[in-house]
Amino acid sequence: MTSTTGTNPQTSTDELVAAIHTDGIVARKGAFSTEWADRLREDIEAAFEEAHARPDGAVGRGPNRYYVEIHPEQLRGFVDLVDHPWVRQVCEGVLGADYEIVELGFDIPFAGAVNQPWHRDFPAPEETRRDGRLTSLAFNLTAVDTEEDMGPFEIAPGTQFDDGTGFTHEMFPDKAVYGRFEERAVRKFPRRGDISARSALTIHRGTKNFSEKARPVLVLGVDAPGAGNAEHHDMAVTKGYWEQLPERVKAHLRCPVVDELTPITQKHTIEGLVMGEA
Repeated sequence: MTSTTGTNPQTSTDELVAAIHTDGIVARKGAFSTEWADRLREDIEAAFEEAHARPDGAVGRGPNRYYVEIHPEQLRGFVDLVDHPWVRQVCEGVLGADYEIVELGFDIPFAGAVNQPWHRDFPAPEETRRDGRLTSLAFNLTAVDTEEDMGPFEIAPGTQFDDGTGFTHEMFPDKAVYGRFEERAVRKFPRRGDISARSALTIHRGTKNFSEKARPVLVLGVDAPGAGNAEHHDMAVTKGYWEQLPERVKAHLRCPVVDELTPITQKHTIEGLVMGEA
């Protein structure tokens, strides 16, 4: 049974690249089946239960909001995801043929999650500031149908090239300039099976969750060669899993191959500390 739908890209690579450079985000509706997305939710819920039960297994990203990094083997649909034609098309177009998969995790805002501060995921690299070249992408897949009261993701299109040297930690703009982002803000309401790709530098935030429902979202991080974000993550695969992977996936997977997986200890990053004050 196939887990993907609409695998023939309807948008040219040039159009996708132009959209990411203009708006900072692009999306593909119905890339996966709802059944695939439901299995994604099951895997996320199982991983969160395990991670939340041990010290530093889940890191706070603000009140009632957590981020957890996982290993590929914890996600049954990992190969479906990273080998999806649209994902490969976007990665190759923006990052080049030798792109590297460096991060797999998920974000969950539960009931009571509040507005995050506007932010980008990390400081802009020199290549972006100097040359306007994007060196990383973040793919997001919702595990539930997003509704208005569930704290939807909000993004300020076109801000991926903003000069962030004056931001706190080069990531968090001052509240005095929030008006610029609020004027541009677009809320996203993806449904199960949809996927988006964005520059992690585009200014964004999670919003207040007024509902009693969680809104789990998978995150796949991909780098251009030399971008260096793999240093901040601890993804690994076992030898047996590695041997079963398609060669096309192995070519882009930059992580250790180990005898036995070690549960990932989440790093208390600057982002986590600032989000905790939100």
